[in-house]
Amino acid sequence: MIGIIDYGMGNLRSVQKAFERYGADARIITTQAEVCQADKVVLPGVGAFGEAIQHLRDRGLVDSIRKSIEKGKPFLGICLGLQMLFDVSYEDGEYEGLGIIPGKVVRFDWTGRPEATGLKIPHMGWNQLNWTRPCPVLKDLNSGEWFYFVHSYYVVPTDPSIICGQCEYGGTFTGMIWKDNMMAVQFHPEKSQRAGLKIIENFAGM
Repeated sequence: MIGIIDYGMGNLRSVQKAFERYGADARIITTQAEVCQADKVVLPGVGAFGEAIQHLRDRGLVDSIRKSIEKGKPFLGICLGLQMLFDVSYEDGEYEGLGIIPGKVVRFDWTGRPEATGLKIPHMGWNQLNWTRPCPVLKDLNSGEWFYFVHSYYVVPTDPSIICGQCEYGGTFTGMIWKDNMMAVQFHPEKSQRAGLKIIENFAGM
């Protein structure tokens, strides 16, 4: 069973439907027990970092997410679900994240970047993801595939070796990470048509 964590933020049904397209038993889950019972875990999300991380804490889901990853269960973070894995976010203040991945979440900043003139924040729409190394959920896809993004903040890992995909938007930013059983993307695979649905299919088949 694939557990899609519901903490009150995110378009969960669209993620669930994407998995169901490939016959996966994907369920929206809300409790610690359900996170522990899931064979694979998906942490989706849209919205503000501070509010989202507080919802996870209020529902007692932080420890169960950590334990699930530590046990080696396949884990997929989507958009805000990627960002919350990190130590700290500077979105409208300073907020402590899950601390599973060392690093920070920062806002796009065009200061000193004349090449970024005219680029809007948030970064919204289609962009290419360039592989920096292979990853299991990228099977049968090519570097440079297009995915759908909606975000004003991006992750900066302390250890760049966990990065497996990068994008260009006023400079290079991390679009995807992979460490052991844990994969997380800044884009929305459930909204990214063929390439995004292939990632969903690959994760379901792990």
